[in-house]
Amino acid sequence: MQDTISSKHETLANRLADILTRLNSGYKLDPIQLSKEYETHSRTIRRDFARFENCHLPLRKEGKLYFLDPKYLGRLTFKDIQSFSQISGLRHLYPNLDVSFIRELLDSRVYDAKGYFTEDVSQFKELFHAFSEAIRNSQQIAFLYKGEPRIVEPYKLVHHHGCWYLAAVRKNELRAYRLSRIQRSFSHHDLSAFKPDSLILKQLENEESIWFGQEKIEIILTVHADVALHFQQRQLLPEQQVIKQLDDGGLLLSSRITHTTQILPLVRYWIPHLKIVNPDGLQDEVEMGLREYLDI
Repeated sequence: MQDTISSKHETLANRLADILTRLNSGYKLDPIQLSKEYETHSRTIRRDFARFENCHLPLRKEGKLYFLDPKYLGRLTFKDIQSFSQISGLRHLYPNLDVSFIRELLDSRVYDAKGYFTEDVSQFKELFHAFSEAIRNSQQIAFLYKGEPRIVEPYKLVHHHGCWYLAAVRKNELRAYRLSRIQRSFSHHDLSAFKPDSLILKQLENEESIWFGQEKIEIILTVHADVALHFQQRQLLPEQQVIKQLDDGGLLLSSRITHTTQILPLVRYWIPHLKIVNPDGLQDEVEMGLREYLDI
């Protein structure tokens, strides 16, 4: 079921990105013609345009044709288009899609998204604003984390597997602070500007998780032939690599993780089609957890 939902999300995001790319290039688009191209109903395409309009994209209409206000042509980058297609199709991820917030959201220096989302983020709007300002201005920021005071150098707001985090440097170490555990600090703090470290920025760009700076371990898994195609078409595991195709049509995969919580829930989800063969004992941990659950 989850795989079906994920596939629908990806189809929607890809279609929106394609439509937005054409609009950004100056095309005038006919929903009926697009519905034939994407093999869907014209009402679906009109809902796509409604999503753009609801997000205040400067669309214009001439008869049945939609096009982008000429003043905005060419001003969106490909990364902007990817981000915009995501928020347009999955708008409940973000607290308030007003014009100023969309402009911030399309700024890739501030926001990032990794994985799908479940967390209600309406409570974070003030934190989003404060942190995004500090990130853009390269300014330290202070807050309480689990009740303890913190002064950090903020680099990026990261969405990862259902939760929002602030990626920030404290005591020369990059860390992830979950927003749900952060409280604003109204005490006086001596905050200073900082120069963003290019190595930190590169690390954030390349890292797929929020386990920053920790040593990674390699996990070797087998995938049953019945679901092998899913793993060949998409990366469903952290830093997934296909080692080889097995004689029975299955796969031998590798995955690199920094913590077992990155892999164990995924293995449980794909049971009985996914099995850990290395390191020793990790598959036993999965099966023991299931036995304990079934005994409850």
